Amino acid sequence: MIEKIKMAADKLQSELNFKPKIAFILGTGLSEIAEIIVNSQEIPYEMIPGMVSSTAPSHKGQFVAGKLAGKDVIFMQGRLHYYEGYSLQQVTYPIRLLKMIGVEKLFITNAAGSLRKELQPGDLVLLKDHLNLMGNNPLIGKNWEDFGERFPSLHAPYDTEMRKKLSKIAKQNQIKLPEGIYAAVTGPSLETAAECRMIANLGADVVGMSTVPEVIVGIHSGLSIVAISVVTNYSNMFHSRQHSQEEIRANAQKAKQRIETLIKELLKMT
Repeated sequence: MIEKIKMAADKLQSELNFKPKIAFILGTGLSEIAEIIVNSQEIPYEMIPGMVSSTAPSHKGQFVAGKLAGKDVIFMQGRLHYYEGYSLQQVTYPIRLLKMIGVEKLFITNAAGSLRKELQPGDLVLLKDHLNLMGNNPLIGKNWEDFGERFPSLHAPYDTEMRKKLSKIAKQNQIKLPEGIYAAVTGPSLETAAECRMIANLGADVVGMSTVPEVIVGIHSGLSIVAISVVTNYSNMFHSRQHSQEEIRANAQKAKQRIETLIKELLKMT
């Protein structure tokens, strides 16, 4: 596997004329954010050895690299999910790849359901911790010493300094950005009302189907990580209506400009 990732890193690096230090993962309904990159180049996942295709709606499945706020950056325009039938090792393969090409910081976004009445669709939540309710862990199996130790500590999975910077930026730009706890479930079926009540009682503020495997592998690989959830719907704790992907993507779009502001201003401070 290490040799495969090295091959993938060589291929990705050969397509780039720079070495980005910061990477971004764009969640459901947020792919258009990559359009703010200057002099961008697109690299489909299929071009990279070992990468699998993204099949989730609105996930384009490509790297987009270029300049933003004067910094060299690379975006994942769409992520991979456990519910797509991939192993967690496949889901997190891009994180290993980004580490191998020199990325040091990772900014993750996702779409999530609200477990708190005060967190409304369209709101942003800065993650301070998470619950892994996926029943699996991407580090199970042989440990890859080239990346990290057997038992990585998750005492502070979301970088304190980057969170402080984002909170400051949000305040300066009058962006509501409370901190919260994200619960990751496998999906693809959305949670029942009973499941939502259980997850809320465990301490989570939002729930989704991604991010946590990426964070675990990112920490194992020595990356500094920050993550923001876009609240795309109230959970079924608060209503009995059927959810739709159109609703989720539409609410994600409401947050696009605010996330762009946070990204640009954070890059200026990085």
